[in-house]
Amino acid sequence: MYFLAFFITLAFAFYIFYKIKQVRSNRPMEKKWLSAKASMALGLFVTLFGVNQLVLFPGTVTYIVGALFILIGLGSIWAGYKYYRHVLPYAEREAKELNGN
Repeated sequence: MYFLAFFITLAFAFYIFYKIKQVRSNRPMEKKWLSAKASMALGLFVTLFGVNQLVLFPGTVTYIVGALFILIGLGSIWAGYKYYRHVLPYAEREAKELNGN
């Protein structure tokens, strides 16, 4: 179960990393792009947390709450990925325009 704790911590660290980069960025499309990446990292965190709860504490209530966490996390990953794919071309174009290439 230590590997789950490691990946939970890693996913949360990536969420914090992308949120800090988002706040520090001055480019609007890059902010949206980083927001999508942070959403995927947070979704992975919630999903792994739900899996961890299912493994550690067997019980009816835990199964319901764990399944809910997993569904919410997967939904956040899916929505973040769709938003990432939508914003990526605009962020690339913005970066090219501002770099002068």
